[in-house]
Amino acid sequence: MTDLPQRGPYRRVLLKLSGEVFGGPGSNLDVGNLGRIARDVQSVHGAGIQAAVVVGAGNFLRGAEVAASGMSRVSADQAGMLATVMNGLALQDALERLGVETRVCSAIEMSRVCEPFIKRRVVRHIEKGRVPILVGGTGNPYFTTDTTAALRAKEIEADVLLKATKVDGVYSADPLRDPNAVRLEQLDYMSVIRQKLRVMDPTAVTLCQETGMPIVVFDLTVAGNVLRAARGEPIGTIICE
Repeated sequence: MTDLPQRGPYRRVLLKLSGEVFGGPGSNLDVGNLGRIARDVQSVHGAGIQAAVVVGAGNFLRGAEVAASGMSRVSADQAGMLATVMNGLALQDALERLGVETRVCSAIEMSRVCEPFIKRRVVRHIEKGRVPILVGGTGNPYFTTDTTAALRAKEIEADVLLKATKVDGVYSADPLRDPNAVRLEQLDYMSVIRQKLRVMDPTAVTLCQETGMPIVVFDLTVAGNVLRAARGEPIGTIICE
């Protein structure tokens, strides 16, 4: 593995949030979790770091899992893409309550509730100090929101893709099952793919490899970690060439 580039400070980041972080006990949308996430994003914005957010929909449904129960995969994925819009609108409300100007931009056109994703317009929002929340996946079935994040990160010319999770990085094995699992501070893309490490789906990792987009995997549940990751502090795991 070649030497990895020095972490940050980053000028512009793409934050990927899984849908699960929006939910709570007995609720698909937990107000407390939404507020905490919004404060984390606000801290990045307040530090002068440009940011955009891609949200998943796992708190509502996962297309692949619904399809496994008998629904058409295309229909299941389309339902999942619509669910990301609900999360995006909820995050928008939480951020704007904190005074952060936002725009929800969807790959699936629904002009009554959000803007269409247009690359130049989204970049302009960022330059004007807004935080675009990117929803609707890629607009196509069979692609995860991780792949969406990899694609959007390159489109908006982000310096890094910040993958927020519930663990503090990438491990050599499942730390919940293997007491000997160790956290890896650095990885290259091919190691993630060859070892089938469950960080992001292989399509997303391959796209990041092809476009030279570094990925930082870190623990969202620790207060302040989003800002630390955006500043390039040595937390989590960095994946690059």
